[in-house]
Amino acid sequence: MLEHTDEYREPTVSTEPVFQGKVISLQVDTVTLPGGGTATREIIRHPGAAAVLALIDGKMLVVEQYRKAMEKFQIEIPAGKLDAGEDPMAAAARELEEETGYRAGKLRPLSAFYTSPGFANEKLYMYVAEDLVKGDSRPDEDEFLAVEAITFEQAQQYIREERISDAKTILAVYAWHIYRLTGEIRL
Repeated sequence: MLEHTDEYREPTVSTEPVFQGKVISLQVDTVTLPGGGTATREIIRHPGAAAVLALIDGKMLVVEQYRKAMEKFQIEIPAGKLDAGEDPMAAAARELEEETGYRAGKLRPLSAFYTSPGFANEKLYMYVAEDLVKGDSRPDEDEFLAVEAITFEQAQQYIREERISDAKTILAVYAWHIYRLTGEIRL
Protein backbone atom coordinates (compact mmCIF):
# COMPACT_ATOMS: atom_id res chain seq x y z
CA MET A 1 0.00 0.00 0.00
CA LEU A 2 1.21 3.48 -0.78
CA GLU A 3 2.18 5.49 2.23
CA HIS A 4 1.93 9.23 2.31
CA THR A 5 4.78 11.19 3.74
CA ASP A 6 5.16 14.89 4.38
CA GLU A 7 7.89 15.05 1.76
CA TYR A 8 5.18 14.93 -0.95
CA ARG A 9 3.01 17.70 0.46
CA GLU A 10 2.72 20.99 -1.40
CA PRO A 11 2.93 23.82 1.15
CA THR A 12 1.08 26.98 0.11
CA VAL A 13 3.32 29.98 -0.50
CA SER A 14 0.52 32.39 -1.40
CA THR A 15 -3.20 32.45 -2.25
CA GLU A 16 -4.80 34.83 -4.72
CA PRO A 17 -8.61 35.04 -4.50
CA VAL A 18 -10.04 35.28 -8.03
CA PHE A 19 -13.81 34.93 -7.70
CA GLN A 20 -16.41 34.70 -4.94
CA GLY A 21 -19.86 33.53 -6.07
CA LYS A 22 -23.07 32.31 -4.43
CA VAL A 23 -22.00 28.67 -4.61
CA ILE A 24 -18.27 28.52 -5.27
CA SER A 25 -15.10 30.53 -4.97
CA LEU A 26 -11.98 30.28 -7.09
CA GLN A 27 -8.46 30.87 -5.87
CA VAL A 28 -5.00 30.41 -7.32
CA ASP A 29 -2.44 29.04 -4.90
CA THR A 30 1.30 29.11 -5.42
CA VAL A 31 2.80 25.99 -3.86
CA THR A 32 6.25 24.63 -3.16
CA LEU A 33 6.81 21.35 -4.99
CA PRO A 34 8.34 18.31 -3.26
CA GLY A 35 11.44 18.43 -5.47
CA GLY A 36 11.88 22.17 -5.09
CA GLY A 37 10.51 24.94 -7.23
CA THR A 38 6.99 26.26 -7.29
CA ALA A 39 3.77 25.71 -9.24
CA THR A 40 0.28 27.17 -9.31
CA ARG A 41 -2.90 25.32 -8.38
CA GLU A 42 -6.33 26.61 -9.41
CA ILE A 43 -8.73 25.60 -6.64
CA ILE A 44 -12.51 25.76 -6.45
CA ARG A 45 -13.92 25.93 -2.93
CA HIS A 46 -17.42 24.48 -2.51
CA PRO A 47 -19.53 24.04 0.66
CA GLY A 48 -20.28 20.38 -0.11
CA ALA A 49 -23.44 18.63 -1.22
CA ALA A 50 -25.83 15.83 -0.33
CA ALA A 51 -27.59 13.33 -2.59
CA VAL A 52 -30.26 10.69 -2.08
CA LEU A 53 -30.83 7.23 -3.49
CA ALA A 54 -34.58 6.81 -3.09
CA LEU A 55 -36.29 3.60 -4.22
CA ILE A 56 -40.06 3.28 -4.33
CA ASP A 57 -42.04 0.34 -5.72
CA GLY A 58 -38.88 -1.09 -7.31
CA LYS A 59 -38.02 2.18 -9.06
CA MET A 60 -35.49 4.94 -8.40
CA LEU A 61 -36.61 8.55 -8.00
CA VAL A 62 -34.74 10.89 -10.34
CA VAL A 63 -35.02 14.43 -11.59
CA GLU A 64 -34.28 15.69 -15.07
CA GLN A 65 -33.02 19.21 -15.51
CA TYR A 66 -30.98 21.32 -17.87
CA ARG A 67 -27.33 21.60 -16.81
CA LYS A 68 -25.82 24.74 -18.32
CA ALA A 69 -22.21 23.69 -17.68
CA MET A 70 -22.81 20.61 -19.86
CA GLU A 71 -25.28 22.34 -22.24
CA LYS A 72 -27.66 19.38 -21.99
CA PHE A 73 -30.49 17.83 -20.02
CA GLN A 74 -29.30 15.43 -17.33
CA ILE A 75 -31.11 12.77 -15.30
CA GLU A 76 -29.83 12.66 -11.72
CA ILE A 77 -30.74 11.51 -8.24
CA PRO A 78 -32.04 14.32 -5.99
CA ALA A 79 -29.14 16.39 -4.68
CA GLY A 80 -28.05 19.86 -3.71
CA LYS A 81 -25.46 21.95 -1.96
CA LEU A 82 -25.13 22.25 1.78
CA ASP A 83 -26.16 25.53 3.33
CA ALA A 84 -23.59 27.14 5.66
CA GLY A 85 -23.17 24.92 8.73
CA GLU A 86 -25.87 22.50 7.56
CA ASP A 87 -25.69 18.83 8.52
CA PRO A 88 -25.35 16.73 5.32
CA MET A 89 -28.17 14.38 6.38
CA ALA A 90 -30.51 17.34 6.94
CA ALA A 91 -29.54 18.67 3.50
CA ALA A 92 -30.29 15.29 1.94
CA ALA A 93 -33.75 15.21 3.54
CA ARG A 94 -34.41 18.80 2.44
CA GLU A 95 -33.30 18.20 -1.16
CA LEU A 96 -35.33 14.99 -1.48
CA GLU A 97 -38.49 16.76 -0.38
CA GLU A 98 -37.86 19.99 -2.32
CA GLU A 99 -37.07 18.22 -5.58
CA THR A 100 -39.40 15.20 -5.50
CA GLY A 101 -42.04 15.90 -2.86
CA TYR A 102 -41.12 12.71 -0.97
CA ARG A 103 -40.12 12.69 2.70
CA ALA A 104 -37.91 9.95 4.06
CA GLY A 105 -38.93 8.27 7.30
CA LYS A 106 -35.28 7.27 7.60
CA LEU A 107 -32.02 8.25 5.90
CA ARG A 108 -28.97 6.03 6.03
CA PRO A 109 -25.44 7.06 4.96
CA LEU A 110 -24.23 5.21 1.87
CA SER A 111 -20.99 6.95 0.91
CA ALA A 112 -19.12 10.23 0.87
CA PHE A 113 -16.64 11.25 -1.80
CA TYR A 114 -14.87 14.19 -3.38
CA THR A 115 -16.32 15.00 -6.80
CA SER A 116 -13.20 16.42 -8.52
CA PRO A 117 -10.21 16.37 -6.13
CA GLY A 118 -7.76 17.60 -8.76
CA PHE A 119 -9.18 21.13 -8.56
CA ALA A 120 -12.14 21.27 -6.15
CA ASN A 121 -12.80 20.49 -2.48
CA GLU A 122 -16.51 19.61 -2.95
CA LYS A 123 -17.44 16.59 -0.83
CA LEU A 124 -20.70 14.87 -1.64
CA TYR A 125 -22.54 12.86 1.00
CA MET A 126 -24.85 10.15 -0.36
CA TYR A 127 -27.76 8.70 1.61
CA VAL A 128 -30.34 5.97 1.12
CA ALA A 129 -33.93 7.05 1.79
CA GLU A 130 -36.30 4.58 3.40
CA ASP A 131 -40.00 4.67 4.38
CA LEU A 132 -40.90 7.27 1.77
CA VAL A 133 -44.07 9.35 2.13
CA LYS A 134 -45.42 11.36 -0.82
CA GLY A 135 -45.93 15.08 -0.37
CA ASP A 136 -45.52 18.19 -2.51
CA SER A 137 -42.28 19.24 -4.18
CA ARG A 138 -40.93 22.76 -3.65
CA PRO A 139 -38.04 23.33 -6.03
CA ASP A 140 -35.92 26.46 -5.66
CA GLU A 141 -37.18 29.43 -7.68
CA ASP A 142 -34.38 28.99 -10.25
CA GLU A 143 -34.77 25.21 -10.43
CA PHE A 144 -36.84 23.72 -13.25
CA LEU A 145 -37.01 19.95 -13.18
CA ALA A 146 -39.16 16.94 -13.94
CA VAL A 147 -39.49 14.11 -11.43
CA GLU A 148 -39.75 10.49 -12.51
CA ALA A 149 -39.44 7.01 -10.99
CA ILE A 150 -37.38 4.86 -13.36
CA THR A 151 -36.75 1.12 -13.58
CA PHE A 152 -33.30 -0.40 -13.27
CA GLU A 153 -33.36 -1.18 -16.99
CA GLN A 154 -34.20 2.44 -17.78
CA ALA A 155 -31.31 3.59 -15.58
CA GLN A 156 -28.90 1.32 -17.45
CA GLN A 157 -30.22 2.58 -20.79
CA TYR A 158 -29.90 6.21 -19.67
CA ILE A 159 -26.28 5.57 -18.68
CA ARG A 160 -25.57 4.09 -22.12
CA GLU A 161 -27.23 7.11 -23.75
CA GLU A 162 -25.33 9.49 -21.41
CA ARG A 163 -28.60 10.95 -20.16
CA ILE A 164 -27.22 9.79 -16.80
CA SER A 165 -23.56 10.74 -16.85
CA ASP A 166 -22.73 12.21 -13.44
CA ALA A 167 -20.73 10.22 -10.91
CA LYS A 168 -23.24 10.39 -8.04
CA THR A 169 -26.10 8.99 -10.09
CA ILE A 170 -23.98 6.26 -11.68
CA LEU A 171 -22.75 5.33 -8.19
CA ALA A 172 -26.37 5.20 -6.99
CA VAL A 173 -27.29 2.88 -9.87
CA TYR A 174 -24.38 0.58 -8.93
CA ALA A 175 -25.55 0.54 -5.31
CA TRP A 176 -29.04 -0.32 -6.57
CA HIS A 177 -27.54 -3.14 -8.65
CA ILE A 178 -25.82 -4.56 -5.55
CA TYR A 179 -29.14 -4.32 -3.73
CA ARG A 180 -30.88 -6.26 -6.51
CA LEU A 181 -28.23 -8.99 -6.27
CA THR A 182 -27.79 -9.20 -2.49
CA GLY A 183 -30.80 -7.56 -0.85
CA GLU A 184 -28.48 -4.99 0.78
CA ILE A 185 -27.90 -1.40 -0.32
CA ARG A 186 -24.17 -0.87 0.03
CA LEU A 187 -21.06 -0.12 -1.94
